[in-house]
Amino acid sequence: MSTLYVVATPIGNLEDITSRALRILSEVDLVVCEDTRTTGKLLHSYGIKKPMLPYSAHATEKRHEEIVAALAEGKNVALVSDAGTPGISDPGSRLIAQIREELPEVQIVGIPGANAAITALSLSGFPVSEFLFLGFLPHKKGRETLFREIAVSKRVVVFYESPHRILKTLVSLKKVLDSSRRIAVAREITKVFEETVLGTAAEVEERFLRRPDTVRGEFVVIVEAL
Repeated sequence: MSTLYVVATPIGNLEDITSRALRILSEVDLVVCEDTRTTGKLLHSYGIKKPMLPYSAHATEKRHEEIVAALAEGKNVALVSDAGTPGISDPGSRLIAQIREELPEVQIVGIPGANAAITALSLSGFPVSEFLFLGFLPHKKGRETLFREIAVSKRVVVFYESPHRILKTLVSLKKVLDSSRRIAVAREITKVFEETVLGTAAEVEERFLRRPDTVRGEFVVIVEAL
């Protein structure tokens, strides 16, 4: 029976990969990844040489068929994303669903590891017994509606944001949140310039406006529960 391993990879610091993940990556017949250049650097840093196939949100049906064929032939395959856990705000979820439907005999095994949302939650200091994860917010349609929903959420809300939209996002949060409601913004988690900024939306916005050099990297935004 072939196996599809869903392997979490580091979100920044390459040391944040488990020994189990490294063993699996060194044993499988094929590595399916978002970008062969990114995954290639990870594999090279640990001396692992494996065939790779790119699988992005724009993957063709032919690419899907190649992966299915490899599993059908009895090959073991590792699925990785560029960073973090595959299938979470990641095109890998589509592949996993298709494999479950088309090849029910294939074993699907999770190899857990780094996750930006969970790491950011642990850094915030907010009480978190439950939370709402929104992934990446839509760029336009439905965006403002989501901010209004966040404003009335009785759960901690977590989402990802890009450096190109983080300031606009802070302005939107400032408009809809109570003036005392806190947020945490974590950026560059596990990397050299990692930081977490905590305060009201207005305070956090002011901090980034004063330090435009820090409006870089990947952001995780956490909104305190109502």
